[in-house]
Amino acid sequence: MSDANDQIPSGEIVPDDKDWTWTLTRPCPECGFEASAVGPELVPGSIAVLTRPWAKVLARADVRDRPAPGVWSALEYACHVRDVCALFAERTRLMLTEQSPRFANWDQDATAIEKSYRRADPDVVAGELAAAAQAYVESYAGVSGEQWDRHGVRSNGSEFTVLTLGQYGLHDLAHHLWDVRAAH
Repeated sequence: MSDANDQIPSGEIVPDDKDWTWTLTRPCPECGFEASAVGPELVPGSIAVLTRPWAKVLARADVRDRPAPGVWSALEYACHVRDVCALFAERTRLMLTEQSPRFANWDQDATAIEKSYRRADPDVVAGELAAAAQAYVESYAGVSGEQWDRHGVRSNGSEFTVLTLGQYGLHDLAHHLWDVRAAH
C-alpha cells in the first residue's frame, strides 16, 4: 500500500530521459569518467571499486536530505545504484546466455516511486547494494574471449556488447558517486 509520502510530487524530481550512451565514446564532462578507457580485464574490479564507497555514503547523517529541489538524496541514489547493479548483472547474464536479447524498458524514476527509495532503511540498502554489487562483479568475472563481443539491445534500440554494457554501467556507478560527492 502506498501513502502520500511515497509519491514524489510533480516537478520535485525531474525525470532523467537523456540518452547517456555518448559516454561510451567520450569522457563525461561532469564526473570525468572515461568509459572507453576501461578494458575488459578491468571491468569486474572497477565495479567493486565504484560500489565500495556507498557504505560510508549511507552512514551519513544527512543521507535522506535532498541537496536541492529536483535532486535525489544520497539514499535515493544508493537505492538506484543497488538496482542498477542488479539490472546490469541480469542484462549481462542474458547477453552471455541468449542471442542478441532485447532488454525491457526500465524507468528509473517509476522504480524510485514503486520501491519507495525515499523511505528505505539506509542500513538495509547498504547490505542490499553490497550483495547486488557482488553479483554484478561475478557476472563479469568469468567473461573471456569472444564473449566480450556478444550483443544485446536496449528497448530504445541502443546496441551494446558485453564490454560496452560494462563500460556504460561503470560510468553510471562513477557518475552517481560524483552526484553525492563521494570519492572512489
